[in-house]
Amino acid sequence: MKVISVVGYKGTGKTTLVTQLVKTLSKRGKVGTVKQMFHHRFNPKNTDTGKHFDAGAEAVVALTDSELVLVGRNPSLSKALDALADKGLDFAVVEGAKKSNLPKIVLGELENINEIKNVVSRLPARGDWNIDILAELVNQQEDWITLPLLIEQVKQGQKIKHTGGIGTFTGIVRQFSEDVETKALYFEKYEKVAEEAMQKICHELMQREGVLDIRMHHRTGTIGPGEDIVYIVVAAAHRQELFIALSDALERLKSEVPVWKKELTLEGGFWVHDMEK
Repeated sequence: MKVISVVGYKGTGKTTLVTQLVKTLSKRGKVGTVKQMFHHRFNPKNTDTGKHFDAGAEAVVALTDSELVLVGRNPSLSKALDALADKGLDFAVVEGAKKSNLPKIVLGELENINEIKNVVSRLPARGDWNIDILAELVNQQEDWITLPLLIEQVKQGQKIKHTGGIGTFTGIVRQFSEDVETKALYFEKYEKVAEEAMQKICHELMQREGVLDIRMHHRTGTIGPGEDIVYIVVAAAHRQELFIALSDALERLKSEVPVWKKELTLEGGFWVHDMEK
């Protein structure tokens, strides 16, 4: 899922640009949006769903004739984007989020512009924007990946009619290794080469009889205990081919994809040779 954020002061046309982007991107795929509403409550106290929530419900689902709204606790921007990706969306447009690391289109003049991360375009407020060029800019951004998104992509593939099973592997950060406690892992990858290596692995394994589709993703940056590192999804005609391909995909990812790991422990940090021989 490609993600872009539109930021600017009130009156710069953020909502107008978001709606124009949604209209254009909808011609290329499925689009979701995120609107930050820190000074509002979406689920007011005087509504029935608000009363359910205030009584202690962890999540409340409200249904109308045309809408499904899920209200949950511990909100975050990453959770919102995960929810959109999990639905198999192709694009997400965020209104706001100046302090995030998301790629950003900035409208008008902003104070401390040099402190805003990952600005990919600066445009005049309420200008005559070229939406087609901006849509192409969105399409160039790095993908936001979740395991349900990869599964949904496989299910939407042409070979799903011949699939008898989908198997997945999720690698997570192990907090304790014997007596050593890991605070976090930090991953770097040689971006273009790593992606090409993963595509090569998937392509070659899909040449096997009965292996119909394979997707894999390796996260980068700092990842905490219990958080996801690697996703592998395999679709196959039968379970026998599925489990063999899933295992081989993992071993080849670890041995062939240029990813470097730094382990951060209570005793300090050190790089781990992650290319197993």
